[in-house]
Amino acid sequence: MKNIEWRNETLILLDQTKLPTEVEYIHCTDWRQVAEAIKMLRVRGAPAIGVAAGYGLILAARETSINDLPFNEQLSEFYEFAEILKETRPTAINLAWAVNRILSMVKASAFTSMSDIITAITKEAEIIHKEDIELNTRMANHGASLFEGQQQIRILTHCNAGALATGGLGTALGVIRKLHSNGQLAMVYADETRPLLQGSRLTAFELHEDGIPVTLETDNMA
Repeated sequence: MKNIEWRNETLILLDQTKLPTEVEYIHCTDWRQVAEAIKMLRVRGAPAIGVAAGYGLILAARETSINDLPFNEQLSEFYEFAEILKETRPTAINLAWAVNRILSMVKASAFTSMSDIITAITKEAEIIHKEDIELNTRMANHGASLFEGQQQIRILTHCNAGALATGGLGTALGVIRKLHSNGQLAMVYADETRPLLQGSRLTAFELHEDGIPVTLETDNMA
């Protein structure tokens, strides 16, 4: 189940506020839709937010490119949009990181048109997404290596650090997925995670979807 996909100049996001009872996708064709999705936790998890923001900047640049304004004014408007997008979740470190990374790239290059900027941002956003997938895989392999030789492992998790929170396998749940594929995992205990219940709505959901043994428990039980 993909939670973030860039297809046909549209950012497609899995609406995590609807899980686990509904699987619904948001098709973002405007950067404001991306900002709203980040602000309202429709997309959540710092890595996933960073990936979404990168694609959101493509939409922001595209909007400025269709305005009948001089290039320098289009660029100023794009920077304004980027700052608004960056402020939607100040606590999500990957949001500011991704936006600043793309803005630095734009400012360091001698672009003369918004179309060239859109091409460059698209390439950079796709790189950010690919890097997160690769980092998740590396973390899964390294994390699982700490349990070498152990069997029937039981792990307790809190909140959601899975594929839903990233662009790849997940961080903590990436390790769990690797242990499961190695045949070493006996059970995952997922805390409900009050007040938004990311553990019960998201972690238990995605582990169950992948056929990984999971038991949901209240936070107090931990």
